Formats: sequence, structure tokens, C-alpha cells
Amino acid sequence: MRSSITVRNIDPADKSWLRREARHLGVSMEELVRLLIRERRTKTERRLKPSEAFARHFGAEHGVDLALPVRCGYRPLVLSGNDSE
Repeated sequence: MRSSITVRNIDPADKSWLRREARHLGVSMEELVRLLIRERRTKTERRLKPSEAFARHFGAEHGVDLALPVRCGYRPLVLSGNDSE
């Protein structure tokens, strides 16, 4: 399934630059724009932390209860009155 977009009111200098670059690369203007968008998107994507990736794929929206984040990488010590014996 392909979709196309129409961009109106492009600066004529920008449009001629796109034509020249597309001709130089041997692709259509539309393909050049797709390549430029893909390149820009990959440059600006930030890498997710493992916990963020896990939450994104297995979070509450998917029926999984995630543990609360714990500081310093260990669970806090909980003391109760019966453990001291």
C-alpha cells in the first residue's frame, strides 16, 4: 500500500534543488524526499533504555503490571516487628 502526499507552496529554489539532487542520484523527487525523511528520522531517534523498551511493549496497555522503579538498583529494606527475634 503506497500513499502519496502533496506539498504546496514550495520555494522554487528548493524545488529546483530537489530536482537536481534527484537527477544526480538517479531517483524520482518523491523517492529523494522519502530518503531524506528516513535519514532525518534515524538521526533524531533516541535509543530507549531497556526499561523503557520493556514498558513500551509489555506495559499496562498490554495487561502487565510493571514494578515501580527502585533507586540504587536494590529493594529497600522493610523491617517488621516479628523479624527481630
